[in-house]
Amino acid sequence: MFDSSIRRSIGGTLDRFSKIIDFPVVTPDRLTTLGFALGLAGSIATWNHQWTSALILWLVSRLADGLDGSLARRRVKSAGVPLSFAGGYLDVMADFTIYSLFVVGVSHGAGGSLAPFLWVLLAYYLNGTAFLAFSSIGERAGFRLVDGRSLSFIYGLAEGAETIAVHSLWCLFPGAAGRIAEFWAGVVLISATARIIQGYKILRRLGNESGPA
Repeated sequence: MFDSSIRRSIGGTLDRFSKIIDFPVVTPDRLTTLGFALGLAGSIATWNHQWTSALILWLVSRLADGLDGSLARRRVKSAGVPLSFAGGYLDVMADFTIYSLFVVGVSHGAGGSLAPFLWVLLAYYLNGTAFLAFSSIGERAGFRLVDGRSLSFIYGLAEGAETIAVHSLWCLFPGAAGRIAEFWAGVVLISATARIIQGYKILRRLGNESGPA
């Protein structure tokens, strides 16, 4: 929900960081891999009840995740390097894997019922399916959101900024992790439902514009 405004507000800061680290040895794919490794370490820390370490690793991994795209766009503009489809694919896969692993780690580390976290994983699955399917089919139908990201997907109530915030709250308040997960699962399910409906309407309209549906 807040991703667009947050990207505008911190975009300049990320661009300045990417300028500082713009050396040949530093590549967007390596930053993606670093972010994945840090996120994995954070997930292991949640499993082992090391909440402060988990929070730090989680936030630094998300910083690396933001820098990989910023560095890629910088090199497109400054050096004419083509945008890497493989890099975009790697980035999406790393994000989804870490999101899920973090949920698994918190569910074990926080203790209590696993049910709220299973609902979160189901919500993530439906939400991811909704926007990934739309990204693929929508581009074939001629629809594309030009926002600097590798994939075109519909904005929703639950996006990256909200995910970062909720996963951070789990680390800050592990005793309330189950209740937070219940609320978060509801938010993501609402977001997934809205994306499914909106995506269907957009594709239906594109189909009517190009010919009989």
